[in-house]
Amino acid sequence: MISSLRLRAAIVSVALLAGFLLLWHLGTQGTAPTANLDPEYARLMGATAVEGKSAFPGPAEVLGKFWWHLSHAFYDNGPNDKGLGIQLIFSLARVLGGFGLAVAVALPLGFLIGMSPLMHRALDPFFQVLKPISPLAWMPLALYTIKDSATSAIFVIFICSLWPMLLNTAFGVAAVRKEWLNVARTLEVGPFRKAFRVILPAAAPTILTGMRISIGIAWLVIVAAEMLVGGTGIGYFVWNEWNNLSITNVINAILVIGLVGMVLDLILARLVKLVTYPE
Repeated sequence: MISSLRLRAAIVSVALLAGFLLLWHLGTQGTAPTANLDPEYARLMGATAVEGKSAFPGPAEVLGKFWWHLSHAFYDNGPNDKGLGIQLIFSLARVLGGFGLAVAVALPLGFLIGMSPLMHRALDPFFQVLKPISPLAWMPLALYTIKDSATSAIFVIFICSLWPMLLNTAFGVAAVRKEWLNVARTLEVGPFRKAFRVILPAAAPTILTGMRISIGIAWLVIVAAEMLVGGTGIGYFVWNEWNNLSITNVINAILVIGLVGMVLDLILARLVKLVTYPE
């Protein structure tokens, strides 16, 4: 039954994709080719540049350029001309750096808040003030104090990753069944052992769900942050290609951003499934 549902869902997904590509192809027919194709790519695709004209690229052109980026993912022709693979490495390094810092802060602080009603009431006003602030609003202060664009981007990722993990951890810890805690108290289990042997396994699905939300937000924010700070990264690549009026490269970068975001989400989703339904 489940496999049949998956098969039908896959068929519907392929049909929707095919319909979208067909409409895209039909919508871009009869337009002039873009004037800023890479010479090598233009030669490979048999395209000719038309001076002064620009057209929205069709799916064949985008997919052809996508293959070109895959086969030249790590070329480096200077500060403003690097392959998509290099740009992705910079972006992922910043995301994982900020995300790791958020894990190091959110988990112990979430445990403290979840286990202590006093600390929850004391810290809640601060959380309510800081949580609604857009992560990008911190960027000017980060640039002013840290004076390094790459580190500032990591700080912004830390800020945006912190809140979902912190709140989910606190909620998961506070929601642990009282019966289990009473049994641990009866057996005179120490606080650290209770935290790791009773509370953490019970709260793990909720904690990992918070991490899953955080990694999605972090990947979304890094694109905007790199557009602001420039230099390297997939966000900077998008902005730089827009400045070059290369809509084909912009679409390819958007496609890569979506695919990488999907992979990151699938990894965390798999971890949530493992701790929720262990085999």
